[in-house]
Amino acid sequence: MSDTVTDAVDIRDAVKRYGDFTALKSITLSIADNEFFTLLGPSGCGKTTLLRMIAGFEDVTEGAIFLFGEEIETLPPNKRPINTVFQNYALFPHMTVLENVGFGLEMQGKSKSEARARAGEVLELVQLSQFAARKPSQLSGGQQQRVALARALAPQPKVLLLDEPLSALDLKLRKAMQIELKHLQRETGITFIFVTHDQEEALTMSDRIAVMSNGELQQLGLARDIYERPRNMFVADFIGETNLLEVSVDTVEAGRATCHLGGGHALSCDAVDGIGAGAKVHMSIRPERLFLSDTATDGQSLKGTVRENIFIGTDISTVVDLEGGLRFTVRTSNSERGQRGIFEPGHDVFINMEQGAPRLLVD
Repeated sequence: MSDTVTDAVDIRDAVKRYGDFTALKSITLSIADNEFFTLLGPSGCGKTTLLRMIAGFEDVTEGAIFLFGEEIETLPPNKRPINTVFQNYALFPHMTVLENVGFGLEMQGKSKSEARARAGEVLELVQLSQFAARKPSQLSGGQQQRVALARALAPQPKVLLLDEPLSALDLKLRKAMQIELKHLQRETGITFIFVTHDQEEALTMSDRIAVMSNGELQQLGLARDIYERPRNMFVADFIGETNLLEVSVDTVEAGRATCHLGGGHALSCDAVDGIGAGAKVHMSIRPERLFLSDTATDGQSLKGTVRENIFIGTDISTVVDLEGGLRFTVRTSNSERGQRGIFEPGHDVFINMEQGAPRLLVD
């Protein structure tokens, strides 16, 4: 993104109601020009509804939506410089790839030769020039997805909306397409607004992420900040794996909070505004920020017993039981170095923590 940030999309207090049901509750956020922005959340959280409101397929009950400073919520979809790629690619089966990509341009009044020339340029961008004469049925799922992308990019929209376009692809192809989409966004300079329920997909691709739940914006920030500094229990639990603990705050002094975990265990962490002594809240500790050893380190440690080791390919997940019924998960890389931190079930160990690992959450 450039140093001078221009808002491509500005959503102000947007509300969407269907009768008595409120699908979106006063959403306010801005999306910068040339940004890869992701709306992330579980099914039914309102992310697709918000995307459809930006596209013009859903009316705005209250609030306003601006595109590069111009209010657009009263404009019909075909009058907005926005294109959408859906889960269902909806390619015309009787047309060639080149004809599919150029069709929208012809509908906009471009001549057949202009449309074909532009379609050829975009097919080259998505690396499908050699398949221009094929029909969609002769392409793989990943290739069809790229044709749908090329068709959406051909009119050079100011904003491209993507509604879970990778959900139908197998895991390996989906991961490859994530990287490809990010490269395409950088090459074209178009603002991408991507909808997904897949946390890893969001973290891989996004400049910033808006996490949504029950029609509300839970947290907005850089991908790394969302993961490393979740604001509340929903975000911590939804994004990645975490040890989520109920804690009582005993003291808050000099920006540090001392918390009681139960079972006689205590940890300290950075204090959070609004959480004082006596508060009962939650703490999040990512499994990869922990490591096991026979001895306690200079940092914070908890003593427990290994319950089981779970092999998950790149990593090994170790479950450790503590006195008082607490249970922790520790994630170790499946490498020669990582193997030195693996202990057999029944072995007494210390769970040692990287600095800053425990984080208090605003419930």
